[in-house]
Amino acid sequence: MKFSTSSRHLSQIQAGWINDKMPDNSTLSEEFSTLPISIPPLPSYPVHATHYVYLRRNAPKIATPNDSRSLYLANVPADSTEAHFRALFANLVGAGRFESITFEQDKKDNKISHEPAQAERLAKHHKKRKREDEELQHRKEEAAAELPDTWTRILHRSGSSAVALLADEKSVNVVLKAVKKLQKSKKYPIWGEGVKGGVPGFGAQWLKAHNKLSYPGNDAVQAIVDAYFTVFNRKEEEAQQLAKRLRNEPDEDGFVMVTRGGRSAPARRDEAEEAKQRMLDKQQKKKDETQDFYRFQLRERRKAEQMELLKKFDEDRRKVQAMKEKRGKFRPEA
Repeated sequence: MKFSTSSRHLSQIQAGWINDKMPDNSTLSEEFSTLPISIPPLPSYPVHATHYVYLRRNAPKIATPNDSRSLYLANVPADSTEAHFRALFANLVGAGRFESITFEQDKKDNKISHEPAQAERLAKHHKKRKREDEELQHRKEEAAAELPDTWTRILHRSGSSAVALLADEKSVNVVLKAVKKLQKSKKYPIWGEGVKGGVPGFGAQWLKAHNKLSYPGNDAVQAIVDAYFTVFNRKEEEAQQLAKRLRNEPDEDGFVMVTRGGRSAPARRDEAEEAKQRMLDKQQKKKDETQDFYRFQLRERRKAEQMELLKKFDEDRRKVQAMKEKRGKFRPEA
């Protein structure tokens, strides 16, 4: 459906996540394929529109084992969920090929750190191995200390991206071929059709749920606070014990780290001597590696070696001559 200029501007204002006009292909990279999605009209916005998602093979700067079977999606709809894309790919290539999707904002970790200042600083110097059951218990405590979500459904930033993980590399090829066929058939998949899993809706109910989740009650808040300070105090105690052990342990350079509270005893002499020797060896190795870095230094070194050889040759020749003169002329016996 084609819009007039005024209606198109109105659609962009009222529903900023809908692109009703396909951008010029000259502005897009040739690697991307265009996936048109039909957006059905809503009671609050009774206009049919088309949204365009751009996808290509995933090729991040840092390669991962799943790059060959994943797709990079750009300009995903603002109300996207995993259920929406599962239904979308099932409509394109059938069920069983889509596994999961990671949205752009999912990669950002906005969780509050439970690390006390002292524990966070000392953790860089020491890593403590924990038993599996102890580690599991600590994870449960940290999970209980996290603040609950206040939204039943998250809206994505306009024009954000995502990475879809498919079953195998063959599924990626099948999806790309199916997207190319859409340009000829003009039968675009409908956004939200076949979505399963009880995805929360928007509107007034969405805002009411947010208002309710923002005020969980005194008992729930008190339980979160108690769990947070339990984790905080445990890590603070671990940091104090670690600081006490580090008072008498020299580092690789032979120095003892000064921690809060001072040292109770000097470091062992043999350990300090070994660390000092390692430091000297390290400095000598670094000095050797930096020698002859420039070409003129290499020429000077070779010239010095040649002069040293000539000097030794002259010395040896004079020694031989002196020995001959001292011994006199050789006369064989008759």
